[in-house]
Amino acid sequence: MKSDKASSALVRLFSSALASQAVLSVGSFSVGLLLIRRSSDLQYGYFILVSGAIILAVSLQGSFIGPAMVNRMSRMGPQACGDLTGGLYREQRRVIACCAGVALLTCSALWLLQLLQMNDFMLILAAIAATAMAMQREYFRMVLLAYHYSTKVLKGDLIYAVLMACGVLIATLSPLPAVAAVVAMGLAALASSLWLSRSLRQLEAWNIEGSPGILREIAPLAVWSTAGASVHWSFSQGYTYLAAATLDIGGIAAIAATRLLTMPVNLLSSGIGSLLLPLSSRWLHQSGPLVVLKRLVWLAMGVTAVAICYFLALWWMRDWLFDVVLKKHFEQQDTLLILWSISFVLMAIQLQLHYLLVVRQRFHKLTALTAISAVMALGTSYWGMRHFGGIGAPLGIVVGEFVNTLGIVVLCLREVTAKPVAENNPQQKC
Repeated sequence: MKSDKASSALVRLFSSALASQAVLSVGSFSVGLLLIRRSSDLQYGYFILVSGAIILAVSLQGSFIGPAMVNRMSRMGPQACGDLTGGLYREQRRVIACCAGVALLTCSALWLLQLLQMNDFMLILAAIAATAMAMQREYFRMVLLAYHYSTKVLKGDLIYAVLMACGVLIATLSPLPAVAAVVAMGLAALASSLWLSRSLRQLEAWNIEGSPGILREIAPLAVWSTAGASVHWSFSQGYTYLAAATLDIGGIAAIAATRLLTMPVNLLSSGIGSLLLPLSSRWLHQSGPLVVLKRLVWLAMGVTAVAICYFLALWWMRDWLFDVVLKKHFEQQDTLLILWSISFVLMAIQLQLHYLLVVRQRFHKLTALTAISAVMALGTSYWGMRHFGGIGAPLGIVVGEFVNTLGIVVLCLREVTAKPVAENNPQQKC
């Protein structure tokens, strides 16, 4: 009976996560589609560059706070969890405010020295504000998911997606669509974070004065997971900045537009992954690393099967999508579509499996592997763009993801075949 209830709860949890990612996928696709159809390639390129920077900030925040928070909450009572989550929010909010202030002062100084044009100055100001709001929203998403309130996260994501899509639609009517779209993204994130924070305070204990010095306490291990996330971003998102320097900002449009069509798979695997950190931590404490790996392998196989089916349908419908939906044609668009599809299949596999290494706190190994993958990805992208144009960007991503996936598989196998004596080292326990 208990097993049936646990299975039912797990199904509901994943169903909510998949629904949440479906909402975010539709919202992201709608935003990209509106900008592709209703603005210039240059404005769309600017929006992609800002979006990439916001993704980096949110990724660093999640990598620094997420693993340590989940591992501690799995062993704490309600009151201690409230102290932890409240303390983390207090201290990370101060860090965000300081970073935003420094960025604002630097940007203002560059503008006063006439090293920045007014349009660029406005875009950066909007990006700073939107980043702060996105990080606040993501923190409350992490906490609610750690408590397994995925339904609340779904409602918050629905608010975000709807407001962002409506805001970007209005933004396309402005003379500076990229700036207005970033402002819309920030306002949508603010509205969503306010709803999520109110839901959290109604459901769980919350002590804004709790756990003093918590960021310094988790820093020794968190800095490694954060370094790994930043290096991973360098080849999963950094290609856009490399393309802007090697080609031009307008040239990013073709690369980003074809990637947009494949994004639902990435959001699907990311949605499942957002729940796998707390679940993998629980499985590890209950059953050990081998059981965790088996379950993650099954999940990876399921996500991969869905991804392959989606990409086959995408290939069959590609002419209609470019002619009717995007209303644009790009050079090498079929090759771009194939390369992005391969990269996301590889990403779907490794994204699920790497949670075994995360809950085992193997951040040093993950960081080293990601660094190797990033060097190979960026090197291949630069070489490819110099010789073949835009297709060089996803070609580098394919190389990087292949190396990363292969390395994660090897590390996971070594993890479950390690001698039991390794488990007696308290530094290696989660």
